[in-house]
Amino acid sequence: MTNSPADRDAAEHTQTAKSDKSRIFIVDDHAMFREGLRQLINLEPDLMVCGDAPGAAEALPAIAASQPDLVIVDISLAGTSGIDLIKSLKRDHEDLPVLVVSMHAEFLYAERALRAGAMGYIMKSEPARTVVAAIRKVLRGEVHISEKMASAVVAKFVQGGAAERPPSPLETLSDRELEVFRLLGQSKGTRQIAEEMNVALPTISSFKNRIKEKLGLKNSTEVILYAIQWFREEAPPKG
Repeated sequence: MTNSPADRDAAEHTQTAKSDKSRIFIVDDHAMFREGLRQLINLEPDLMVCGDAPGAAEALPAIAASQPDLVIVDISLAGTSGIDLIKSLKRDHEDLPVLVVSMHAEFLYAERALRAGAMGYIMKSEPARTVVAAIRKVLRGEVHISEKMASAVVAKFVQGGAAERPPSPLETLSDRELEVFRLLGQSKGTRQIAEEMNVALPTISSFKNRIKEKLGLKNSTEVILYAIQWFREEAPPKG
């Protein structure tokens, strides 16, 4: 069956409209959140989702194929952490902007994400309109963080600036140490963590020892208990 000229014109108009929209790729390990964010973004006249993935292994080739204008990344992903994914994206796609949308505390992860190459950080608890505004801001080439976080960053670098809150001991951990700590908080064992991070068992043991020293804990058991308590406080309420 041959399409009529009107049908072809309508198809061309639809294709042109799609090409005028900024293309967003979502990387998050929760399928329900990905779908909800997809629906939110696709409601906007100037935005569209061009793909999504639960983790870095699926995301990297899909992003290379779909050529999005912006990537949304969570900190907690299947396998590689969001921080490591951001570093990979900036290595392979230097000019591709990344916005982190996560449940994890901004004071602990926002600066790390920006150092890795992200252009913004926003909490999942923020209203939908704030998330959309952050997407547009990053697409314009601007950095998005909360006003409170911006003030903390300024205070940190201005001589004599006083922080609004005492620093957390976790801020002394490196990105990889913090990732090990987070996975320990999920009650994952050393072998499972080594497999997820694609490193040797002795490397994880070394990370755990450094975490113990930096946090002033006595042994590995205290590290694990502290990590589990922290993760429970960080995790969003269920139901």
